[in-house]
Amino acid sequence: MSQVLLCGAFIVTLSMGIRHGFGLWLQPITMDRGWSRETFAFALAVQNLAWGLAGPVAGMLADRYGAFKVLVVGSLLYAGGLVTMAMATSGLAFTGSAGLLLGMAQAGTTYAIVYGVIARNVAPEKRSWAMGVAAAAGSFGQFLMVPVENWLIGHTGWQNALYVLGLLALFIMPLAWGLREPKVTGGPASQQSVGQALREAFAYKSFRLLMAGYFVCGFQVVFIGVHMPSYLKDQGLSPDVATTALALIGLFNVFGTYAAGWLGQKVAKRHILASIYIARAVVITVFVLAPLTPWSVYLFSATMGLLWLSTVPPTNAIVAQIFGVQYMSMLGGFVFLSHQVGSFLGVWLGGKLYDLTGGYTMVWWIAVALGVFAALINLPVRESAILRGAPQPA
Repeated sequence: MSQVLLCGAFIVTLSMGIRHGFGLWLQPITMDRGWSRETFAFALAVQNLAWGLAGPVAGMLADRYGAFKVLVVGSLLYAGGLVTMAMATSGLAFTGSAGLLLGMAQAGTTYAIVYGVIARNVAPEKRSWAMGVAAAAGSFGQFLMVPVENWLIGHTGWQNALYVLGLLALFIMPLAWGLREPKVTGGPASQQSVGQALREAFAYKSFRLLMAGYFVCGFQVVFIGVHMPSYLKDQGLSPDVATTALALIGLFNVFGTYAAGWLGQKVAKRHILASIYIARAVVITVFVLAPLTPWSVYLFSATMGLLWLSTVPPTNAIVAQIFGVQYMSMLGGFVFLSHQVGSFLGVWLGGKLYDLTGGYTMVWWIAVALGVFAALINLPVRESAILRGAPQPA
């Protein structure tokens, strides 16, 4: 178990850490290439959508052939996507690299793949905690990588910074060796087929509610992660404030995700999720209405950091708890698809509404309303294991 947790944590640290700083490239790239913010935002929106669409496929392949092979391919795609992102000179090429390639790469190197291995190698009573550890590692990667990426952009230029990150992405391959699993041959007759598992999950109301809640999570965090640096610069704050804000989100996310995983062993996970979403709505409301200063930004970032990816351990633990671990990566991929549809809308609408209205105010209030919605729909989620062979709740 320790090897799986250690290697999985380092993989998520790299994969999530690299992507967390993409918002730092918005202004350097758009100014250098002469593109609108919508061009950049659309490419990252496609990235999130491609990540979501590729997630169930990557999860299905990991469940069937092992996470190791999927992680190796994902690592190569990650490196290739970062290099071609630096070389792109048109909006279409930028969307193909920063959007499609990196989206597919993230599907094969992040939570759904790693969590499938963790779920199969950790005892059920420790599963939520173990997922919290992996999520906390991803959060630490965000804290660690944002200052590094900002330094690289400032000292080597935005293109060379992407080349360096491409090299770092290749280190996922040796780490993937620690997530190899013995090949399972000839399972029991009661094992489900892929089709049966999908029909069962999508017919179950709680699964659909989890997907809807995760949609909101994606909208909120990706809008903030990509557009907040530019929002702060538009308000006259220095680039260092934006860098510190993203780093604080990553730092406090370490504590938030670990705490959510730990609490998932003691408190109903649906209550944890509802609390996170309503807290986000309150925090965003206060941030938008309060006077904007560096310290208000830092307080907002620290508080949002506690809530940032803290939805990940309880959501995935509920999926494993209801449906078992045989198709954990695949089902986790479908839940994450909903997250990424929300991410697509959050990052794209951020750029679109900015170009239309000259500001981000409307998107902030959409994020607040969605937070209230997500809190309400998570309350009726049923966490108990599904009773196969018996009629299921509609």
